[in-house]
Amino acid sequence: VQLVESGGGLVQPGGSLRLSCAASGFSFSRYVVYWYRQAPGKERELVADITSAGGSTNYADSVKGRFTISRDNAANTVYLQMNSLKPEDTAVYYCHVRTYWGQGTQVTVSS
Repeated sequence: VQLVESGGGLVQPGGSLRLSCAASGFSFSRYVVYWYRQAPGKERELVADITSAGGSTNYADSVKGRFTISRDNAANTVYLQMNSLKPEDTAVYYCHVRTYWGQGTQVTVSS
């Protein structure tokens, strides 16, 4: 079982990034997928989640209207489109499915 995040980087405030989480080794399409993030010195927090078929999504209040979670079950991949990024979005972003976690991808929002 493997979850591999990618797409992080350094972006200016107001900018955009698209994170990807590629899954392998299990029936990815059967499960809800979660994006979490953890900023330095803070607890890991849930950012967004999406149901198995992609019909329902949920977002933390802090990212509503700016982030969009989606999935492509044929590609075993979940995405997190992040727009209007703010410095407070700086964190390591993790993909989580069942009991599995990816290694995380760093997002830094700074001018």
